[in-house]
Amino acid sequence: MIIGYARVSTQEQNLDAQLDALKAAGSERIYSDKISGSARKRPELDRMLEQLRDGDVVVVTKYDRLARSLSNLLQIVEALKQKGSGFKSLAEDIDTTTPAGRLVFHVFGSIAEFERERISERTKEGLEAARRRGKRGGRPPALTRTQKEEALKMRDVDARPISEIADIFSVNHNTIRRL
Repeated sequence: MIIGYARVSTQEQNLDAQLDALKAAGSERIYSDKISGSARKRPELDRMLEQLRDGDVVVVTKYDRLARSLSNLLQIVEALKQKGSGFKSLAEDIDTTTPAGRLVFHVFGSIAEFERERISERTKEGLEAARRRGKRGGRPPALTRTQKEEALKMRDVDARPISEIADIFSVNHNTIRRL
């Protein structure tokens, strides 16, 4: 059976284009989620994976509709393989039900992994160069040194509640607790 899976990230987005493409590709059953790809639980994806049978083929319009990252895509495709199912992505022309399609999928995966590692290397190099120039990365402090001293005085000397101090400085109460 050809099974389609469609996903958009928000409730306001529309699934119509994906649903039309999946129907045109011969999908007999279509599962769809309106949820971020980074969500750990995607109810319809989970339901589809549970109901897969040997010989089924999961079709998506683009691979990023199925997975949030390359490693996630590889995990899902491996889970499909364990169930005896295949994977097909229309936009990338990947079809793991054929030997050539499996080869293309693995080459595609290797290239994507290589690129991700290169991006990581370039990011580390850039951060190191910035550190050598005296730049500090990360989020700027919520409070200045003077504000921290004042907040500590309010807490320790004046015995004011943490929530009140946080409101005065317009910060989260955890910021005051960490002081």
